[in-house]
Amino acid sequence: MIYAVGIGPGNRETMTYEARSAIEKSDVIVGYKTYIDLVKDLIKGKEVISNGMKQEIDRVKKAVEISKTGKTVSVISSGDAGVYGMAGLILELSEDEEVRIISGVTASTAAAAVLGAPLMHDFCHISLSDLLTPLDLIYKRVALASEGDFVICIYNPRSKGRPDYLKNSFEIMKKYKSGSTPVGIVKNACRENQEVHICTMDTIDYESVDMLSIVIVGNSSTHIKNNRIITKRGYETKY
Repeated sequence: MIYAVGIGPGNRETMTYEARSAIEKSDVIVGYKTYIDLVKDLIKGKEVISNGMKQEIDRVKKAVEISKTGKTVSVISSGDAGVYGMAGLILELSEDEEVRIISGVTASTAAAAVLGAPLMHDFCHISLSDLLTPLDLIYKRVALASEGDFVICIYNPRSKGRPDYLKNSFEIMKKYKSGSTPVGIVKNACRENQEVHICTMDTIDYESVDMLSIVIVGNSSTHIKNNRIITKRGYETKY
């Protein structure tokens, strides 16, 4: 058995019951070292296999190999295993092994809860990491989502190696979105050292954003009330 487990932000309060249960049932835990550290109190006494970034294929191949011995393995991702996590790769590389996908709490919904209710209408996720996706395709998706007036949740928004991708994306979005459109930035959502910034497209401080941040850009109905971001769904026509 292989569990693809999304551990959410990585604390007991925000991890789903099903995720905790899968980890408890597992003989072996496989994952990126940073995520392993987030659940170290849950995996005491278990065999743990961890490695660094960009070694996802090796992790999954090892998990498949271990599962063939009859052991139960959890491959952990932060957030939700099926949202920029390990679930797809596990299904791609597994053969006749039993695989269960365990849902978690992805960064956009964790950040949204902190910000208010920015995802009350149609929204999308776009990652600005071009390790696996061509940059021109990423920018095309940013443009089309903006033209479609989606709320946009931006993953992997800014790193030392990609300092300008977020700024470039905002320049694209400004062709379709007002400069007064609310923007929420949450760093370490629902974890220790959480930071929250609410601003607009015109006032965003790009330097405040890093790879631990999620950026949520509103649509034409998004507004700020009492320091909370709200995207109208249409109920205002009813009351």
